[in-house]
Amino acid sequence: MKVLHFYKTYYPETFGGVEQVIFQICEGVYAQGIESTVLSTTNGEGSSQKVGQHNAIAVKKNFELLSTPFSTSAISMLKSLSKKVDIIHYHYPWPFMDMAHVIARIDKPSVVTYHSDVVRQKTAMKIYAPLMHRFLSSVNKIVATSPNYIQSSPILRQYAEKTEVIPIGLDENTYPRPEQSILQAWKSKLPEPFFLFVGVLRYYKGLDSLLKACEKLPYPVVIVGSGPEEARLRQTALSFGISNIHFLGALPDEDKVALLHLCHAAVFPSNLRSEAFGISLLEAAMYGKPLISCEIGTGTTYINVHGETGLVIPPDSPTDLNHAMRWLMENPEAAIEMGRNARERYQKLFRAADMSEKYRLLYNNIMAKRNA
Repeated sequence: MKVLHFYKTYYPETFGGVEQVIFQICEGVYAQGIESTVLSTTNGEGSSQKVGQHNAIAVKKNFELLSTPFSTSAISMLKSLSKKVDIIHYHYPWPFMDMAHVIARIDKPSVVTYHSDVVRQKTAMKIYAPLMHRFLSSVNKIVATSPNYIQSSPILRQYAEKTEVIPIGLDENTYPRPEQSILQAWKSKLPEPFFLFVGVLRYYKGLDSLLKACEKLPYPVVIVGSGPEEARLRQTALSFGISNIHFLGALPDEDKVALLHLCHAAVFPSNLRSEAFGISLLEAAMYGKPLISCEIGTGTTYINVHGETGLVIPPDSPTDLNHAMRWLMENPEAAIEMGRNARERYQKLFRAADMSEKYRLLYNNIMAKRNA
């Protein structure tokens, strides 16, 4: 069987959460005899290369509007590649993708992994809604990444009869094992117990609340990642004299994993539904760390169960965030137990092998119904 994935960006140009999910699916189903190709857009010239055990084709985008890349080449490439595969696997949201599906007159079996609602562009959503519903109505199956998101998404509730849940899974064997020298180097730089945030610094990550929570917090907080909010956040911390926050920028995976090993707990204060799941939160659970996250009706609370794997607090509440961080630091035995529970929950629900097997079964079911 051959599957074509379609998303706006992909490795090696970008390294976001959706890209990580696509990579894990492609690599996971390869062992089960399924060949995958990923079609995406690029800021540079078009390219075709091998990523792991699958192919990655990038076509040049023409322009970008409201964070949506547009590419006429992508439409023609989608149409061409669709003739060579058995199933097309779309990754939502990307409004141009809906348009490309319609214009290219795709009639192959198709599945959509619904990563997030369109949250920020409320005015544009009114214009886009008819196209979105035409697209979602035409696909064979929709996959949500957590039961929480189905319950809280007004769009997914309209397609409940064709939607199923396949949680995102990670394969810890694809993560590097940091050398002792790297671990020791970070221990020297960060000798005290510290909290860790990992992620792209975007508007919905709730990092303003984290900065305010840190004003009266006696513990170090390490922020790993870069993004559009980085310069503003650094300036805010400087202006308010917040000296216990360490902005490390983007780091190689080996350094990131070393910090995950060394941190006391992971803090993930995302405050909007644009944070539909939380790959970095799941990574911390995989490494057995207690978690702090916000209740926003998405997969973050499917990963982090309050009182079991960590603490769940209201969004945009620096006071609650400060109290949660203090509690985990002042109750180390409870924090260790929560971290152990987080690791067990990862092993039970969020392994890449389980995710891949569920997608394999879904692909087979779609093909069986198509051929019946």
